[in-house]
Amino acid sequence: MRKTVIVVGGGILGASTAYQLSKQDVDVIVIDRQHTGQATDAAAGIICPWLSQRRNQTWYRLASGGARFYPEFIAELAQHGEHNTGYARVGALSLHHDHDKILAMQKRALKRLEAAPEIGEITLLNEDEVRERFPLLDEGYEAVHVSGAARIDGRLLRDALLRAAVRHGATLLHGEAVLEQKGQRVVGVKVAGQRYAADEVVICAGAWATELLAGIGITFQMHYQKAQIMHVKLETDYDTGSWPVVMPPTDQYLLAFEQQRIVIGATHENDVTGYDTRVTPGGMQEVLNKGLELAPQLANSTFTEMRVGFRPFTADFLPVFGAMPGWSGLFIANGLGASGLTMGPYIGYLLAQLVLGEQPELPVEDYTVAKALG
Repeated sequence: MRKTVIVVGGGILGASTAYQLSKQDVDVIVIDRQHTGQATDAAAGIICPWLSQRRNQTWYRLASGGARFYPEFIAELAQHGEHNTGYARVGALSLHHDHDKILAMQKRALKRLEAAPEIGEITLLNEDEVRERFPLLDEGYEAVHVSGAARIDGRLLRDALLRAAVRHGATLLHGEAVLEQKGQRVVGVKVAGQRYAADEVVICAGAWATELLAGIGITFQMHYQKAQIMHVKLETDYDTGSWPVVMPPTDQYLLAFEQQRIVIGATHENDVTGYDTRVTPGGMQEVLNKGLELAPQLANSTFTEMRVGFRPFTADFLPVFGAMPGWSGLFIANGLGASGLTMGPYIGYLLAQLVLGEQPELPVEDYTVAKALG
């Protein structure tokens, strides 16, 4: 008898999980409320975890696994007719004015190359070489160039995954899900008064997971951070589609896409009240101040839009995923933070394995949901 699995949440994590399950002998229902502020809807991502200074090996194992997962994953989507994902291995420039810091980055990358050949070629670039790769940048930057890095468009990838899942037989519903329980077992959901039964329910609801789980008495400890991200269009004939992603010394970034589109990101707003999706003058100023300092020529570009999303974090800034302790029929994944596009497809793959009773390749106990329960 075929199993029915409901996935609540249609962001990158829910869409990836649904896609992986839909390829198996499973009836999949995806329920998405289409919240304004969904992290995936706002995000454009850099797939380059190898230069990170984070010392937490549990985080790095998952992030590097996500980067390793991408090429085959994207190729598989293409085989299913999904070519428009915004993914491209364009390489990355990790910038700094301080030559010693550049050498330290190179050393870190070379050390990680031993276990991660997908990093590709690691090259030191002088100021002229940096501006050849990304002509808008200010003078004075040197860089470590990593050829295996990539960029991704969150909206495009999410939509491709949902289309592929539906093509494999999944059902996509829009509405607000309410969990249905019998004792300590989740038996399905209710949407607009309609009940949908399931053998398993998977919660990939991002910043809204806490209130969803509170409905059945589960205290899920997660907070979220607001991000405002700016999109501009260059008034030039540059072939921007092949430009590398730019990782400066600050917490900002630059991503170039086709048709002269440049993404400048992002704010990191922790003290937000509720789901405040407003574009604020302060947020725009922060993005512009750092972006124009990095690439002064962007001052002559055309503003096209601001996107706002909420990045979910757990207390120790590590993702959690797997079965809900003390419950049956309930799985969850959350807390991907600013690494959502790097980790999301990979965690979706691992989570689908857990739902199907299989043993993932990673030690999933490192990411146990118990850590996020009150």
